Amino acid sequence: MKTLIAVATVLVAVAGAASAHQLPLGDGKVSTSPRKGYVFSCQTRFPANAPGAHAAGPWISGDSYDPARKPTVDGAASWPASLTISLEGGNRVIRANSLPRHATGNFPITSSDDAYNYDRNPNRIREQPVVMRLPVVPSTATPSCVPMGMIGFALTGTAIFNALDAGGRDAPAHEIQDRCNGHPERNGQYHYHDASPCLTDSHGQPGGHSDVIGYALDGFGIFGLRGEGGKTVVNADLDACHGHTHEVVWDGGKRAIYHYHLTAEYPYTIGCFMGKPVAQPVRQAGPPERGPPPGMRLPPSGGPRPPWRQN
Repeated sequence: MKTLIAVATVLVAVAGAASAHQLPLGDGKVSTSPRKGYVFSCQTRFPANAPGAHAAGPWISGDSYDPARKPTVDGAASWPASLTISLEGGNRVIRANSLPRHATGNFPITSSDDAYNYDRNPNRIREQPVVMRLPVVPSTATPSCVPMGMIGFALTGTAIFNALDAGGRDAPAHEIQDRCNGHPERNGQYHYHDASPCLTDSHGQPGGHSDVIGYALDGFGIFGLRGEGGKTVVNADLDACHGHTHEVVWDGGKRAIYHYHLTAEYPYTIGCFMGKPVAQPVRQAGPPERGPPPGMRLPPSGGPRPPWRQN
C-alpha cells in the first residue's frame, strides 16, 4: 500500500534559529563515542588546510560567537524543487532532486558580496536526485557515529549535514551561509548544518511541541526547537545523540517515539545515530571516499550523484 504524505509549502520561521546571541563555540567538540553536546564523528582527523571559510569573522570572540553579526550570502535564487514523501509498506520513501523549496543566496560567492571577505565558497547548487527508504517506525540501536555529508533530509527538500565543516570546526560559526542557513558543498549539494529560518515549523497549538522538520538517516524524526509545552529545547534536555523519547505527532497520530531536536546551540541537529542508519558509516582517520548508502538509489551513470563529503 502506498500512502502519499502532503509536504507543506508554507514556510514559517523556526523561531530563534538565527536570533540567538553569544552562542558557545563548538570547535574541538568532536568525540570518539557518544557524548552530550559533541559530535560523535566517523572522521577522526581533519586536514589543517581544508576548504571552507578562510578568515575568522568579528562575530567570533573567544569561546563564543554571535550569529546575528554574521553576514549572509546575497541573492534570492529560485529553484525547480521536487519532493514527494510516501509510505510504502514499512518504508518512508523520500524522492527528491535536493533543490530547496525556498530561495537561496547566489553561489559561487562573488567578490562584491561582503561574505567573500570570510568565505569564498566556489560551489554551485546542483540537482542531486535522491530516493531514500527509511523505516516508518524505526528502532533504537547501539548509538553510532555520524559521517561527513548527509545525515538527514529536511522537508524543504534539502540535505542536513552534521555540525562540522571540512576542517572539523563549528560550521555555523565559521562558514557563511545564505539567509536560510544553507550553502552548497563541492558536488553542489545544498545543505544545512543547523536550524534554518526557512524550515516549516508551526509549533502546532500555541505553546505546543515543534513539528517534524526532517528525518535522520536512521528514520527517526528531527523536530524543531521547541519541546513539550512549547519550551525551547537545550542540550541539557537531550541525550548524547541529541534526542529523547516522549509522545509526539507521528504520521498524523500520537506515538511515544524517540526523536531528535534542533537546538540553537552546538551540535544543532544530531550528535550520533540512535537507530541503524540506511548508510553504515565507518570510522575513518581522514577524509574517506564515500559512496551511496544501501537505502539510496543513484541516477544513471553520467548523471549527478548525491555527495557524501563536505566542501
